[in-house]
Amino acid sequence: MPKWSSVNSPLFLPLIPPRSPGFTAVVLTYDRVESLFRVITEISKVPSLAKLLVVWNNQNKSPPEESLWPKIAVPLKVVRTKENKLSNRFFPYDEIETEAVLAIDDDIIMLTSDELQFGYEVWREFPTGWWGTHYRLHLWDHEMGKWKYESEWTNEVSMVLTGAAFYHKYFNYLYTYKMPGDIKNWVDNHMNCEDIAMNFLVANITGKAPIKVTPRKKFKCPECTAIDGLSLDQTHMVERSECINKFASVFGTMPLKVVEHRADPVLYKDDFPEKLKSFPNIGSL
Repeated sequence: MPKWSSVNSPLFLPLIPPRSPGFTAVVLTYDRVESLFRVITEISKVPSLAKLLVVWNNQNKSPPEESLWPKIAVPLKVVRTKENKLSNRFFPYDEIETEAVLAIDDDIIMLTSDELQFGYEVWREFPTGWWGTHYRLHLWDHEMGKWKYESEWTNEVSMVLTGAAFYHKYFNYLYTYKMPGDIKNWVDNHMNCEDIAMNFLVANITGKAPIKVTPRKKFKCPECTAIDGLSLDQTHMVERSECINKFASVFGTMPLKVVEHRADPVLYKDDFPEKLKSFPNIGSL
């Protein structure tokens, strides 16, 4: 049973949560150890990182020995799952003690510590929502008479993906125990769309759109360059559109909202010396 007494709804948090607790980075991984270690090393440079939790989703292979893992300054915990399910990314693990959670893939190695720290600062100002660097859009296909998943770069945003996204851990409980209908089982059976399901859930509860953080567009992502990723299967992208239509049917509405908004650091584009900027290392592309 979920420990509801230990979790506060972000809808009733103070205006800005304190900076001191920091965030917990949750990395879902299966077998990409080299890439995983690079991700861990990069995330460990973020000042507000409090703990790093690796969700080992491979039941046929044990995680590397403890001596082989990167040495970092914060606690690093490895949780082994019983089944290979994408929803394991959003399980309310007891190891997550901070309110802020960073969901990040095991192949997102290009984001800088400044970009991740800035993402956390944005979350602190808007702790009820879903903020990240990977964004997508849903569109209505008039010819087909149904919703379509759009992965092209646009100024419009309606979904933030779990490649790198900040959210309140409260939503892990809702995803695991309160997700409407058979959405959670559908995600696990199809090995797809857990991120879209979370976007639907957060949007439906908060009534708000997500926020894209930083201007970066070009990056290694599961839908772009992952050599061994699920998305190379042609049916993967088709299923993304199918997900949106199914989830809208289950929710009985389309909760996703489209916005043209991006959060950038103050002085990001101003001609000031880099040393005067709080987040100098923000990628432009």
